[in-house]
Amino acid sequence: MKKVVDLETIKPLFKDGMTIMVGGFLGCGAPERLIDLIMELKLKDLTIIVNDTAFPDRGVGRLVGKGIIKKVICSHVGTNPESKRCLNAGLMEVEFYPQGTLIEKIRAQGFGLGGILTPTGIGTPVEEGKQKISVDGQEFILEPPLRADLAIIKGTKVDEFGNVFYSKSTRNYNPTVAMAADITICEAQELVKVGEIDKDIVHTPGIFVNYIIEGVVA
Repeated sequence: MKKVVDLETIKPLFKDGMTIMVGGFLGCGAPERLIDLIMELKLKDLTIIVNDTAFPDRGVGRLVGKGIIKKVICSHVGTNPESKRCLNAGLMEVEFYPQGTLIEKIRAQGFGLGGILTPTGIGTPVEEGKQKISVDGQEFILEPPLRADLAIIKGTKVDEFGNVFYSKSTRNYNPTVAMAADITICEAQELVKVGEIDKDIVHTPGIFVNYIIEGVVA
């Protein structure tokens, strides 16, 4: 199957009410062209899984307050005033997790695990309604995996099979997110032929990538 496609080809993959997982950290490594597409399609009632809501003019932050996001699952929203406004006004639901717990819940889905055990939240309201498991006398909260209908990521260099290299801090959540959705779309900053990426620096194997679109230079 040819993986390199244009935006028209992938438009039908995006639907109202779906769950979309997004790579990036404070907008660094975010798939901006795919976020543009979400805005263009005027989607609504989306659940977004992402580390943070970045800034009003970067990454997922550009979707906040546009009537697009119903719920965001993340570790913080503090850098985006619009996120705080929507949260306080009841316009957007926010489900918070500590950063480590969030990425491990995503990783659990990608690795086919039934969940993770974490001591974070024990003895606080966080544990309410959650299953607890004792291991060697210590209590842990069982956190289930996080999955998405669609994952959108951005790679610095991507070959036509979908092998991805992320430069420096753009690596962040992208490799983990790539494995945790039913369909993964990668935005390529630079698209190359198979074999042009050194196998030793492939961070996401192409087996996890379903579609590739050419992005814009960061």
